[in-house]
Amino acid sequence: MKLKRSERIVVMTEYLLNNPNKLIPLTYFVSKFNQAKSSISEDIHIIKNGFKEENIGEVKTLAGVSGGVLFTPTLVEEDAREILNGFLDKINDGNRLLAGGYIFMSDIIGNPSLMNKLGRVVATVYKNKEIDAVVTVATKGIPVAYAIASILNKPVIIIRRDNKVTEGTTVAINYVSGSTKKIETMILSKRSLNTGSKVLLVDDFMRGGGVLTGMESLMSEFDVDVVGKVIITQCFDSPREHEDDYLYLSKIENIDEFNGTFDVKLGNVIEKLRQVEKEDIENE
Repeated sequence: MKLKRSERIVVMTEYLLNNPNKLIPLTYFVSKFNQAKSSISEDIHIIKNGFKEENIGEVKTLAGVSGGVLFTPTLVEEDAREILNGFLDKINDGNRLLAGGYIFMSDIIGNPSLMNKLGRVVATVYKNKEIDAVVTVATKGIPVAYAIASILNKPVIIIRRDNKVTEGTTVAINYVSGSTKKIETMILSKRSLNTGSKVLLVDDFMRGGGVLTGMESLMSEFDVDVVGKVIITQCFDSPREHEDDYLYLSKIENIDEFNGTFDVKLGNVIEKLRQVEKEDIENE
């Protein structure tokens, strides 16, 4: 028995939500529901309007033999602010200051619901960028990277600190840790990235900036193009000169280890979202 239109729309909506940034041929839905292409196109139009009205994301239909429907999750500024303010509240909640001026973030990074929401914020900033992979360093950056990659529908590449036999031939670089000033090592399998790939770098916490610099150096060894850099929390003494060069969601300042206090502020993410919105308006 054929499904009613309302039932088809429910099924199609669920499929699109679970397959973001994936081009789905219209023939898939035509075959699945045994409906004419015109009927499926009307269904998609209804979903498109609903998603737009509720700020869920963009639904695009591409014509041609290789065309189909593409769903891109997005956030408007108001919804992004709500997510980010909740994130800042969690950082402010509890005694998080550790020895050496570090901030305890493991419970936040390990919160799948929050990471998925932050991943959607970041994915909105980079929705117009061509990205082949999301690259991070083991271990705390991994949940963040997967949250972003799940929205972008791209693979995650993990840089390691030590060599693993299962990685095969690897490329290794040494870099200076920005916080400890020690020489550290980054290792990545040669099979991980193809020459000319476009990557998004992700790290959870930046204090001295050494890890991000090391990641950039390692990427140059693979001859890939870094199209974006994301930091979840930036500490006050980061020496990076050009903050506009990367995205950071929060910024910690005025750390007082004696009293166990610090200030946390919103990063440059809203400015980045506005830039994307401006680009979208100009391209309409």
